[in-house]
Amino acid sequence: MGYILVCDDERSICQMLQIAFQNQGHRVETVTSGEQACRKIDSTLYDIVVTDVRMPHVTGMDVLQHSRRVSPDTLVIVITAVDDSEIPIEALNAGAFYYIRKGPKLLDDVLTAAALAMDRSHLRQQNAALKRDAAQRNSLENIIGESEAIRQLKQTIRTIATTNSTVIVSGESGTGKELVARAIHTCSPRSSDPFVSVNCGAFPETLLESELFGYVKGSFTGATTNKRGLFELSSGGTIFLDEISETTLSMQVKLLRVLQERCIRPVGGGQETPVDVRVIAATNKNLLQHVQDGLFREDLYYRLSVIPVEVPPLRDRGDDVVLLANHFLKKFAVQMSKNVVRLSPESLTAMKGYDWPGNVRVLENTIERAVAMSTEDELRVSLPNSGSSSMSSASGPGALGVVLPPGGVDLERYIADVEKSLLQSALRRSNGVQTRAAEILKLSYRSFRHMMKKYDLS
Repeated sequence: MGYILVCDDERSICQMLQIAFQNQGHRVETVTSGEQACRKIDSTLYDIVVTDVRMPHVTGMDVLQHSRRVSPDTLVIVITAVDDSEIPIEALNAGAFYYIRKGPKLLDDVLTAAALAMDRSHLRQQNAALKRDAAQRNSLENIIGESEAIRQLKQTIRTIATTNSTVIVSGESGTGKELVARAIHTCSPRSSDPFVSVNCGAFPETLLESELFGYVKGSFTGATTNKRGLFELSSGGTIFLDEISETTLSMQVKLLRVLQERCIRPVGGGQETPVDVRVIAATNKNLLQHVQDGLFREDLYYRLSVIPVEVPPLRDRGDDVVLLANHFLKKFAVQMSKNVVRLSPESLTAMKGYDWPGNVRVLENTIERAVAMSTEDELRVSLPNSGSSSMSSASGPGALGVVLPPGGVDLERYIADVEKSLLQSALRRSNGVQTRAAEILKLSYRSFRHMMKKYDLS
């Protein structure tokens, strides 16, 4: 059975359709104005919307267009008492599923159209599930949003996908850089070949080298067989180097050679192997600043930056927050078998005004947590740190608990003292285990080691 919204400024029509739909087992809500319908569509996932055309202020055509924009999977049935041959054409061209003229057979016509719409909806859902199971998680459809920034991003992906040029994808943590890389691969002529993803910040240098380039038997302790590296395994396809900024300078030399010569040499091997692979790298850091600081090679930077792609933060994507929130609500409600169908108006308002410092990843985690804890059909979302002060919400003098002395302060020395103190505290808490200390401070291991050297800590 479906979830149906009925919108008509005649209450008798709403009541008649509500009773008929409920008798068939559908869940039904009714409103008597276009404004109310649009607000409902913003916060609830309906299978079908039935709307009258002629209503004051916000018309049924406005409701249709709003539904197509905000909830494209919802099927809209348009009804009207006006005998105007232009209206059906206009409605169908705007994306209406069905058009019905009010008359003695209105109820039968609406119920028939709704049954057809539910059949269409079920077929669409089954088809979408099959496509997802066929490895479509890397397509453009997974970059959810209709903001201008996302439309431009998708157009950029379509344009550059047909080339073999190296791409650097930059953006804040949690914006979906790997989704962008997968979409580039899927839209490219290489889509039938492998897409291999590797997090460069998750491996020490020696292990990263063997993972990327492979090794030969006996090249190091434990190398009992030959092993092909990820560059060779992705030959013909695409390799995605995430957190490229975390690679060491010596590893950057090796990567530069691969980009220049299109050949790899396994660890301990003496023979080079040609590879045909497209390289897409990603970073949430300012690589140019890393170059100026001596942490990243300038020649590699320009090799990677042939085509730069910037992924916008969620705070710059307008109403995409609502689209994403509804997407995650539906996803987790199905996974957890929860009867959650809409977001509360208060939650929508709060989410639209939130800065989302962790971007889409934090939004997804927030909705997952809310769905898991929900016991009602309306979801109420508790935003991260919304109940306490935080760096993202602090404002005004002393908002972080710091008071500026009357005589001023040496800011660079003060920051250095704070950094050194935090490093020492993290080391004490982790009993000297540096990898754990780096995790406590939300730093990569390489960045942590750099700061240890900077402050001469051992």
